[in-house]
Order: sequence, then C-alpha cells, then structure tokens
Amino acid sequence: MKKHWVTYAAALFSIVLILAACGGKGESSDPVADDKNNDKASTEEKYIIGVTQIVEHPSLDAAFEGFQKAIEDAGLNVEYDKQNAQNDNSSNSTIANNLAGAGVDLIFANSTPSAQAAASATQDIPIIFTSVTDAVAAELVASNEEPGGNVTGTTDNHPDAIPNTMKFLKENVGAKKVGMIFNSGEQNSRLQVDHVKGILADMDMEVVEASVATSADVKQAAESLIGSVDSFYIITDNTVVSALESVISVANDNKIPMMVGEFDSVKRGGLGAYGFEYYDIGYEAGEMAVKILKGEETPESLPVQLPQNLKLVMNEETADAIGLKIQDEWNAEIAK
Repeated sequence: MKKHWVTYAAALFSIVLILAACGGKGESSDPVADDKNNDKASTEEKYIIGVTQIVEHPSLDAAFEGFQKAIEDAGLNVEYDKQNAQNDNSSNSTIANNLAGAGVDLIFANSTPSAQAAASATQDIPIIFTSVTDAVAAELVASNEEPGGNVTGTTDNHPDAIPNTMKFLKENVGAKKVGMIFNSGEQNSRLQVDHVKGILADMDMEVVEASVATSADVKQAAESLIGSVDSFYIITDNTVVSALESVISVANDNKIPMMVGEFDSVKRGGLGAYGFEYYDIGYEAGEMAVKILKGEETPESLPVQLPQNLKLVMNEETADAIGLKIQDEWNAEIAK
C-alpha cells in the first residue's frame, strides 16, 4: 500500500511540473519579449515642433488646426511648443530666437512676420510657413519653384482672388474709390495694397489709403475714410483683422459694401470674399512638414504651394444691412 502511495505522489508531482511549464509558455511576461517591446517603445521617434504665430484670429487659428491634423493623420509622435506674439514685433523676434535656441526639430511659422523672424533666427532648422502672401518678396525663398534654403510652405495668395474682388466691386456695387486700411509695417500688407493699385489702374478705380500702427487705431482710420470712399476692401492684414468688428460697424452704419480677404472675416460680418479655407493651406503645410521630418524631403526641394479651390462666399445678413441683394448669377455660397 505504501509503495502504491509513493508511486501516485510521484506521478502527481510530475503532472504539476508539466502544467507549470505549459503555463510559463503561455505567459506574456517573457523577459525576451518584454525587452523587445521596451526597445520598440524607446526607439519610437518623438519630434518637437515649435509654433510661432503673430496674433490670434480665426484664419490663423484654423491654419494651425489644419497643420496639426496633417501631422496626426501621418501618425507622428509630436510635441508642440506654441507661442503667440500678440502682434508685438519685439515678442515675435524673441519667440523665433527662443525656438531656434531650443533646437526644435521644425518650426511652423504662421504668418509673414512669424516666418521672417524665424528665418532670421535660424538657417539650419527646417521652417514651414503658411498664411504668407508673397514668400519671394518677403525674402523667405529664392523662388516658389526652388526655395533654395531651409524655408518653404504654403501661401494665402491665390492669383485670381484680388482681381475677382475688384471686378465684383466695380460691376456689382458700382465702386470707384476703394478704402483700404492696413498696417504699413507689415510687408505682406504693403504688397497687397500695391497689387490692388496696379489692378485698379486699368479699371477707372482708385485706392484711398488709411494706415494704422496698432489695432486701437483701426476704427478711427475707418471713420476717416467716410465721405472719401464708396467701398472698403480689408486685406489679410493681421493688425486690422484683429480689430475687424470696428470696421464692420463703420461700414454698415454708412451702408458701404466691405469686401474682405478671407472667409473667417465674412463670418464675422464682412460682405464677401473670394478665397479658400485657411484650414486647407494649414493642412497642406502639415503634409510638407511630415515629409521633412521623415527625411523624405528637404525645404529647398519642396516648392511653395498656392491655395486651391477659389470661391465667393457672402454674408447674407450684412448684405441685407447695407441694402444689397445677393444675385443668383454671382454663384456665391452663403456664410454659415
């Protein structure tokens, strides 16, 4: 009997050892596997993107949202260091120098002044811009086709936008004198005003200028043009757009049609704009950034991109306020 008991105990012990061995093979805590997983996690590249934006307003904010979505869609692991200059040139330069000094992997410059400051701060870190009107005139790139340095991106200047806007003002509201309020310190703005002047020279129309230095000057500048203009055109000037409501109130109180340079200003109360979505040019800039971060392209090899899908969007409430009926033949979308 004792012999049988010893034999049974030995068999039971063997079964326990076998089960333990089988269980060990099924465990997820295999040291070799864990080491491989840890190595994979530790080697997944993380990028730091410095973001510099001249001022807060809906178009620039939408461009940054589009940029982020492109990065997200590409599946990159990115940390953003976003800084806003609040329309202060000194802060703008400081931000650019700080980002360059921090050694970020890439700088996203949202606006012409932001891109210019970043380009002055570093010739080594890749810079992707958007919301820039003329990258060549701003001395950011050698040419749109061959940027030639560490800077490239997407512009907010469709070649047909301003000509179409001036044609609309002449043919549909009978404008002859177009009031333009802008910050003469913004190169982006000076270029647009000069472009409008060149177009109007052949249209029996003229520009009446009012320059400002800060957003606090905008309403007074608008009021100074009353009696001298029969229309307004508010370009993508960061200073003026940040105080757009003050121009809208002056224009509507005097029943003066006010065309603007982008859709967000239409939503805020501008009469209409020939434009595109700033989210889209931000997204396209993000796609360019992905290629650079992955090592597939360099800024000097990526041509500057123009915006796509130009269309007319109008604000129906503003049209009613100034007594203008939106015609079917204008093929305009109504701002939501």
